Amino acid sequence: MTYTTDPASGEDRQGKGAHARRDRGGKAEHTKTTKGRGGKGLHRRKFLGGMAGVGLAAVGAAGATFSLLTEGNSNKAAAADGTLTIPDLLEGTTSDGTTTFTLEAQTGTSEVISGVSSTTAGYNQSYLGPTMKWTNGDTVLLNITNSLGDDTTVHFHGAHIPPKMDGGPQNAFSDGTTWSPTFEIKDEAKTLWYHPHALGTTAEQVVHGLAGMIIVEDDSDASAALPSEYGVDDIPIILQCLATDTSGDIKYDLTGYLTTGLTYPVLCNGTNVDSTTLGFTATKTRTRFRVLNASPADIMTVQRSDGGTLTQIATDQGYLTEATEVTSIRLVAGARAEFVLDLSDAVTLQAVVTTGWIRGGSGTYDFLTVTPDASDTPDDLPSTLNTITRYDTTDFAARTITLGQSSGTTMNINGSVGTSMDSMATIMTTLDAEEVWTISNTTQLEHSFHLHDVPFQLIEINGEEPTGVDLGWFDTFEVVGGGSIKIAMKFTDFTDDTYMYMLHCHLLQHEDEGMMAALMVMDS
Repeated sequence: MTYTTDPASGEDRQGKGAHARRDRGGKAEHTKTTKGRGGKGLHRRKFLGGMAGVGLAAVGAAGATFSLLTEGNSNKAAAADGTLTIPDLLEGTTSDGTTTFTLEAQTGTSEVISGVSSTTAGYNQSYLGPTMKWTNGDTVLLNITNSLGDDTTVHFHGAHIPPKMDGGPQNAFSDGTTWSPTFEIKDEAKTLWYHPHALGTTAEQVVHGLAGMIIVEDDSDASAALPSEYGVDDIPIILQCLATDTSGDIKYDLTGYLTTGLTYPVLCNGTNVDSTTLGFTATKTRTRFRVLNASPADIMTVQRSDGGTLTQIATDQGYLTEATEVTSIRLVAGARAEFVLDLSDAVTLQAVVTTGWIRGGSGTYDFLTVTPDASDTPDDLPSTLNTITRYDTTDFAARTITLGQSSGTTMNINGSVGTSMDSMATIMTTLDAEEVWTISNTTQLEHSFHLHDVPFQLIEINGEEPTGVDLGWFDTFEVVGGGSIKIAMKFTDFTDDTYMYMLHCHLLQHEDEGMMAALMVMDS
């Protein structure tokens, strides 16, 4: 795989200032490397003929190319009858207290545009990857083989694990080798995901399909009371908005996005839903949905087509204090949320797509109709799902993290362009440090701020105190053009004087263009 920095200059703009927010539903520590898819519904598409703002300077003709090895591994993105495809649940093997999962990053073809074959990649298959289930307190070992033809990493997005196992750029491993991280699961119940995180190739590898969901389970009262039968009443939903040309070539950088005649397909669990509403038959009255926005840049807002409410139960980093009725859930790139539906009649879920980058998707898509076929009567939801003690930040150490733009398309954090480990800014902190960060967006671009290692609480959003579901725990959150967020966190459990965590924009193109910094947690 080759990556060429785009030669364009100019700005991609998202509009000034903070915009009006919609209702947000808003043990061992070693590693080794060895050789080795309903019915019909409303579908509205608004193609963007230009940029999401003012013009760009001309782009050179030579762009990056996708050079994964393509092998005879092909699958259809959609089930033949239009039903929702449920990602396979990856079975682990347990021995001597450790559960081992086996993954292979590989290449193939898939239909990102219906009827058109695209070169893609996936884990254990040709597009996307299986779901893993981890249990709080268990130890896991992952044997991950790279068969892509280029370096990769696998980052466990949102997991609280040692930096040596985090899958950041320092963990890159080459084609034909196997990376074997192992760690204890310290996270409580939540929805995580896994994807590549190598320098300069994250967007390219993720948009071609390298992404999968992780479900963390625990023995809390809330977990016992909520739906948990995978594929029956606990349903993963991976939403993506990509960019392709008419031949199915998936774009991932500025040069590609400025190609004329692009379309922006929307996918649900790998199935194109541009003109098809997938179907799911709910055999339990209450069904839990875990939604991940795995798009490279675009924002996904999930809502009901009838204007009804969703009962949100979790944000990125676990349960809310109580189930909360919302009319929509806005997910910036990389974010997750969980909600439940108690159904007596069919409900259609919509994704409202808003471009988050220079160009991208736009429109409203009926992506899933949930039809009840159940006779059970579930118990009332628990009055309390979680105890979240709000931080008193009076004595917290304060930092300002500035998201900036250098000349042309070059992005930076605190003035440093993070396209190499040597060039990126490094934040130094210590074990058990309590800090409050102001994330200041000095550009007029949309950003999706993601912090590795520990969850954070929102203290302010564009100068206002958070309310409702924004009082939950997060690891990824929106920072609008010209806006800011203030977040608080405590650095627990893990230190390392060599390996670092990352903090960056999760608009993957911005990350690759330099909006990434390192975080090193030291003993003292």
